[in-house]
Amino acid sequence: MDTPLFAFSLHDTLVDTQDLSALLALRLGAAEASVFNRRWREKQSEFTYRRGLMGAYADFHRIQHEALEAVDRERGTRLGEESKQALLAHCRRLPAFVDAPGALTRLRGLGVRCVAFSNASRYDIELLLDNTGLADRFEDIVSAEEVRRFQPDAALYAHLRARTHSRPEATWLISAEPAEIIGARYAGLRAAWLQRDPQRAFESWGDPPDLMAPDLDALATQCAGWFAREG
Repeated sequence: MDTPLFAFSLHDTLVDTQDLSALLALRLGAAEASVFNRRWREKQSEFTYRRGLMGAYADFHRIQHEALEAVDRERGTRLGEESKQALLAHCRRLPAFVDAPGALTRLRGLGVRCVAFSNASRYDIELLLDNTGLADRFEDIVSAEEVRRFQPDAALYAHLRARTHSRPEATWLISAEPAEIIGARYAGLRAAWLQRDPQRAFESWGDPPDLMAPDLDALATQCAGWFAREG
């Protein structure tokens, strides 16, 4: 069996975007903060998809800013500029999920090559990994900015394989986002979906993930069995 290459998506997979709700709650209250944060993440995805279709690449941090402005108008929340800048700055220092350090260490112990893979710029990825203490768990960083394409564009997954010199059947995307899993599977990669939210169902179209786990610890346990069976 070829050495497995695991490409970890960052947001909601390794780092917890729900941490932004605490900042939002200071201004909006807990209930509105939760709704606002969810819409902000949805709007970021929407804008990356639109820009991908248009061929209008932009730095992901800019898209986060554009999405924040859009949701602020949509919700009528009238966040001040200071609050917006604080939120955008916090996007670069989101905390890691508590299972991330140990699970990554376990996977590396199984012989897995681990890379960070994100729509964010290399600069922002490095900041997140440094701030979370996860940087030394990864052999490399692969950023969407290198090809100016966002997930789930097949060109980005092809670039991942080229950069890591990994065969499709040995290349895995690890993500909590169903659209990314479907995109990776369509591009011929393997994929593991983290169902961090037990209420979230996988989408009803496209190829299903090869593995599904509630968190990274469970994924590492499943992988140990998977690799043993595959030889």
